[in-house]
Order: sequence, then structure tokens, then C-alpha cells
Amino acid sequence: MDWELLRSSAWPLLQGLVLGTIPLTAVSFVVGMVIAVVVALMRLSPVGVVSGAARVYVSAVRGTPLLVQLFIIFYGLPSLGVTLDPWPAATIAFSINVGGYAAEVVRSSILSVPRGQWEAAATVGMDYPTALRRVVLPQASRIAVPPLSNTLISLVKDTSLASTVLVTDMFRVAQQIAAPTYQFFTLYGLAALYYWVVCLVLSTLQDRLEVRLNRYVTA
Repeated sequence: MDWELLRSSAWPLLQGLVLGTIPLTAVSFVVGMVIAVVVALMRLSPVGVVSGAARVYVSAVRGTPLLVQLFIIFYGLPSLGVTLDPWPAATIAFSINVGGYAAEVVRSSILSVPRGQWEAAATVGMDYPTALRRVVLPQASRIAVPPLSNTLISLVKDTSLASTVLVTDMFRVAQQIAAPTYQFFTLYGLAALYYWVVCLVLSTLQDRLEVRLNRYVTA
């Protein structure tokens, strides 16, 4: 192992992590969660067309590889006259993917809230949107924290695929440094270490958030 190369590459990879991987993860997750909530509510709709459209979306996202989705958006859309830069294309692909997976988490979390909570909200005069916003979603969010945290951790690792569409994230920086030096093990190992540290931090935050949310929950 080339220790000098390892030391000289540590900072460029860290820059790629902070300026590329983390922003891409954060934006994609936030947008994906907005999509997930909308799709989850569509899945719960009594209108067959609406729930059916949401079901097709979830099935399509979960039934196709993320890499294929990414390639369709970046390499496929130009044939239809739609050309996107690497970063927006990757963000759209990851957001759509997160939305498809997280939608089922949100839906199941809403369904896990006891029916009595809906009835209690109705007795104090709340309509459906108000009850959903003030009563149901806050309780559902506590239930959804563990699986959604796992989705976020998976997204951190999945962003490495963005290098295939020329996004300058941490993994692409590792590829660029490794190509002329042939020190693939050293550079990819360092990138793996950075991913691992980020995931450990997120796992720790997840544990603390769960404890905080469950503090006032009675058994």
C-alpha cells in the first residue's frame, strides 16, 4: 500500500464527500421524501385511478435497478430531446428511487396509527387534512424513523453510482486519482472508509432520535 498516496489523497476525497456526496444525498432524500408522502397519500386514496397510479409508480421503482433508472434519465432522455447535466440527472434519479421505496414506509406507518386517533380528531372538529397533519403524521413519523433512516443510509452508499454519469462525488474523485496510479485498492479502500464513517454517524443519530421520540411513549 502506498502510504504517501493515501495521505495525499485523503483531503481530495474528503472534499468530494463534503461537496459532492453529502449534498447529493441530502437533496435527493428531501425531494424523495416529498414524493414519498404524496405517493403514500395517493396509495391510501379511495379513488381507484389515483391509488392505481401510485401503485404502478412504486412497482416500477422497486422493480427496476437504480443504475438502470439513472442511465435512462441521463443517457436515455436526450433521445427524447431532454438533456440534463450530471448533477440534476443524478438528483432526479435518486429522488425518484427514494420516493418509491419510502412511499411504502410512509403508507404503512400511517396505517399503523390506531383508528381511534382519526376518530378523536374528528370529534374535536378536525377535517381530514388537519387530522392528518396534526395528529396522524406526527405519530406515523415516529414509527417511520428506523426504516427511513435505513433508506437514508442506503442512499449514501447508492450515490457512488453517480460517478457513472460523471458527477464529481467522492467515488469519482477516487476513480480519477486511481486511474493514473493504478492504486485501486488504496483509493477505493479509503473511499469505503469514508462511506463507513458517514454511515456510522447516521446510525448513531438514528439511535438518538429513536430514543428521543420514544421518551414519552408509554408501553
